[in-house]
Amino acid sequence: MDKNTLISSFGKWVSPINIQKLSEQVKKLKQDYYTKKLTTEAYIKLLLVAQLLEFTSLEEMSDALVDEDLQKALGFESISASQLSRKNNQIHPLILANLFLDLVWKIQRY
Repeated sequence: MDKNTLISSFGKWVSPINIQKLSEQVKKLKQDYYTKKLTTEAYIKLLLVAQLLEFTSLEEMSDALVDEDLQKALGFESISASQLSRKNNQIHPLILANLFLDLVWKIQRY
């Protein structure tokens, strides 16, 4: 699968995520209160891209944003590895746990 196919399919892969529910949790937990660029939603999408492309470091994740299509899909142009590291430390585990459980529930229903 080439890179362009991956990016064009990305929207389909993230469509099962309930963005409204995710946004409500982020707002309730004040996760993005002082965030300008790397929102929790964009961070989760970037993590999914990293998993799909089998990145092994934050530097690889940061370097991947050279691709303009990926920039459009995520909603920002660049991010440093140190910013990704800070986001890793700041994200509330409850958000990721609820996202996982919601997706498992959808799979079970299917």
